Amino acid sequence: MSVTRTNSFRRHSDHFEPEDQSDPHAQRRMRGILDHIDYTAFAANKSVISQALGAGDSRKFQRLAVAAAAARATWVAQALAVSASGGKMTPQDLSQLTHLRETFEELAEAYEAMRRMVERGYVSYTLPTE
Repeated sequence: MSVTRTNSFRRHSDHFEPEDQSDPHAQRRMRGILDHIDYTAFAANKSVISQALGAGDSRKFQRLAVAAAAARATWVAQALAVSASGGKMTPQDLSQLTHLRETFEELAEAYEAMRRMVERGYVSYTLPTE
């Protein structure tokens, strides 16, 4: 079983792979079935996601990027403030740092998710006009 690791979670590929693939007609038929399944998932994603998010544009990406950058800066600034006391952290300090890191990670993951949605064609992207 293969594993794909991202920043925050793992995806396991649990697709069944038969061992005997000697019949080329059966292989072609199976590829056609799997392509149909993949297209069905693509169409569902495109319909639902584009309806929920609308078209992607540079303003939406910039807002997410700025929010992630601000969250990162806040998290690291807080870590620096804690380190000024010699690294002695109270449970409240740790809780706050954890919250700030998770906030940054969630915003960064949302940015990457939106980018993947454009890349996969679920969301159209409107280029900025000059």
